[in-house]
Amino acid sequence: MTGFGAADGPVGGSRVSVELRSVNHRFFNPSLKLPSSLSQWEGEVREALRLKIARGHVTAFARVERNEELGAVVDEERFRRYAESLRRLQQEHGLGGEIDVATVLRMPDVVRLGRDDDSLSEGTVAELLAVVNAAALALQVMREAEGARLAAFIGERLSLIEAAVGRLAARAPERMEAQRTRLRENVERLAGGVAVDPQRLAQEIAILADKLDVGEELDRFASHIAAFRETLRAQDAEPVGKRLGFLLQELLREANTTGSKANDAPMLQDVVAIKEELERIREQVENLE
Repeated sequence: MTGFGAADGPVGGSRVSVELRSVNHRFFNPSLKLPSSLSQWEGEVREALRLKIARGHVTAFARVERNEELGAVVDEERFRRYAESLRRLQQEHGLGGEIDVATVLRMPDVVRLGRDDDSLSEGTVAELLAVVNAAALALQVMREAEGARLAAFIGERLSLIEAAVGRLAARAPERMEAQRTRLRENVERLAGGVAVDPQRLAQEIAILADKLDVGEELDRFASHIAAFRETLRAQDAEPVGKRLGFLLQELLREANTTGSKANDAPMLQDVVAIKEELERIREQVENLE
């Protein structure tokens, strides 16, 4: 499920801001982008997100808000090493020119802003996780709003499936009687006026009726749809995506079985319509947590 959440708070002597973005994914798939000063707590942040989010590709950004009052600081030890290395290279290779202060200051990590890393060293993982959890809560609020919209969409699709199942239930007895009549007519035509054993004909009709009966499938359809709706309406905090995925598989199985037994154009049309709606539901259920 898609969503965005952000929060900031103190970590040691600095302030850290965290942004969370999630997109649809069948499983929990985190991607953490933490500054080096916070990377030591990457495992704890990952676990905190896992406890809050069951599904989705979640990208976590964290940054340390710089304190401009601290100004620029020169790492004198790094400056000295660079200067010595440059002079040695100049002598070894017979290079001319001056090695001035500006040249050395442009070397990597000689100049940095303030002492933010030092202030973060005083922070704790609990402080960072408090900010992460606040961002996760904001993300969850947005995801719940999207979940409500998806649940409404799925409910509409279920209503269409229920209507199709109702048409199947109404058509099934008519289809069965038509099949009996057709079987009798075919047998009489093939017999060519020869008397047919009524008991044997009745037995064949009973076998045909058993093969074509979809009553059990329609009953299970109704049961699975009711369970689907009940799961969508659940008010607890437990994830429902996997249960809905299982129920969806059961509904598709009943649709396939009904289609194989239908042997009737109007019923097959409704079976195809049911499968189309189930596919639309499947696309959304993969996004639900």
